[in-house]
Amino acid sequence: MNDLPPFELAHPRTELRRQLVDAVLRGEKIATAGLLEEYEAEGEQPERLGYDDEPVAVVQVTDSRVLPAAEIDEQFARDEGEGFETVDDWREAHERFFGRPIGPETQIVAVRFRVVEQL
Repeated sequence: MNDLPPFELAHPRTELRRQLVDAVLRGEKIATAGLLEEYEAEGEQPERLGYDDEPVAVVQVTDSRVLPAAEIDEQFARDEGEGFETVDDWREAHERFFGRPIGPETQIVAVRFRVVEQL
């Protein structure tokens, strides 16, 4: 399993990462979003899910698209498994996380995935 790239959620060694990974393992979180500019700056490709250095599951990315934030819909917001009821809830939480406003044209990497195996 060590040859799989990590599938990281939130920042390493934070309570938020632990909460998000737990939501994935419970089947509540089946989507995630990131800013395209951060992927490009870090040279990342959006896939081993884990708590920092401890892999806990293998996930399969089932869909990955780059789209303007205006195209994020309510179903995607809910599929993030963080209790978002509206797209506005989703946007506000992501603005806090990224520390910047998300405008309608902000390019978002919208990823859907499924757990293939828990380790």
